[in-house]
Amino acid sequence: MTIQSMSVTQKAVKRGVLAVLSFLIFFSTLLLPSIASTKVKEYKLDNGLKVLITEDHKAPVATFQVWYRVGSRNEPAGKAGISHLLEHMMFKGTPEYGSGVFSRLVQKNGGVDNAFTTKDYTMYFQSLASDRIDLSIKLESERMQNLLLASDDVKDERSVVMEERRMRYEDDPQMSLYEEVVATAFMVHPYHNPVIGWMSEIASIKRQDLLSYYRKFYSPDNAFIVISGDVRADEIIAKIRDAFGKIPRGPAKSPVTAVEPPQKGQKRVYLRKQAKLPYILIAYHVPSFPHGDAAPLDVLSSIFSGKSGRLYKSLVRKKKIALDAYASYDGLYIAPYLFFLGGTASPGKDIGAVEKALYEEVEKIKTAPPSEREVQKAKNQVEASFIMGQDSIFFQAEVLGMFEVLGNWRLKDRYLEAIRKVTPEDVQKIAKKYFTEENRTVGILIPEGS
Repeated sequence: MTIQSMSVTQKAVKRGVLAVLSFLIFFSTLLLPSIASTKVKEYKLDNGLKVLITEDHKAPVATFQVWYRVGSRNEPAGKAGISHLLEHMMFKGTPEYGSGVFSRLVQKNGGVDNAFTTKDYTMYFQSLASDRIDLSIKLESERMQNLLLASDDVKDERSVVMEERRMRYEDDPQMSLYEEVVATAFMVHPYHNPVIGWMSEIASIKRQDLLSYYRKFYSPDNAFIVISGDVRADEIIAKIRDAFGKIPRGPAKSPVTAVEPPQKGQKRVYLRKQAKLPYILIAYHVPSFPHGDAAPLDVLSSIFSGKSGRLYKSLVRKKKIALDAYASYDGLYIAPYLFFLGGTASPGKDIGAVEKALYEEVEKIKTAPPSEREVQKAKNQVEASFIMGQDSIFFQAEVLGMFEVLGNWRLKDRYLEAIRKVTPEDVQKIAKKYFTEENRTVGILIPEGS
């Protein structure tokens, strides 16, 4: 059970992009017809449950994913972290399958299962031999409607999540700074809250809170299923209709209407914490896909990132003022999110010099567009990672799910089309538009004792 916090793209679309050499795009292009021709079969049950199935018969395996349209952005005031805690509780059993039985059954049948929570959605999955995929149908339909939520389990799992928060955030200086920067950048929108929640609010979550949240959001009309692998769509959809078709719709869901207002001035956060070296994280408000500026932002992120990227070459290799320097952009959020620049100062070097050098690299893009070759290399990296990743049936399904969350799975085709059309002038234009002083939030980690 995991949390996606820094970037969805690190988990999915841009997974490994910095390690992919640009020449791979040639091989990826050869694969493109077979990937593009993978037909997605779409079904809709009477209770609102959507089902997407892609048949891939290269190996006798399949992945089964259930996506719920609920994440930290949907949480009620004072209960930040309830989405993630409920994800933990989904493994605590139903009247038919006791606590821990679900995962043991999957493992006994040679499969793996897990789940993750993000700001926009929660996803549960199993990867199994294709002749065992019926197990997923049986188990997921059971816990969609009959979760136990025993009081003792809630108490125990709440403590587990609180300890997870201590280890992953409060004991990690850079993640603590990330949390501070995001919370400062968003005043109005619920992206302000971390997926794992704030410690005091996690502690306040009771069984009744979880039960109400479960009944409201864990219903077929607020979910969709994605299946990819060695399956027959006409056979498996019949089984899904039988298992899920009688589950009633849930109550009406109120849409998230909060809109973050334009930032009118630079914000700065200073975090003093036990750490070895100073660290900086800079965030700019930017749009998400399918906005027209998302693709150039994605390309710019690749131009800046990696050991062959501008930031590393300038700050680490040439100036030797930083141990690392990077950029991160994830355009697969429902609402506009953030473009990050960051770096760790080298021993004995001033973090102010690192900050200044990062701004200088931004200004270079504003002053002169990157070269055609540089942009093409970045586009190749993004495209190669996206296409090559889909050789995995899990990633095939995950891509469909991520774009379905954004509005419709067919948006995935527009993603690559948009990347291919990016020009050096597009990259320069978005740098001038979004990378301004009034639109940025700066976080500085100051090691205790400095």
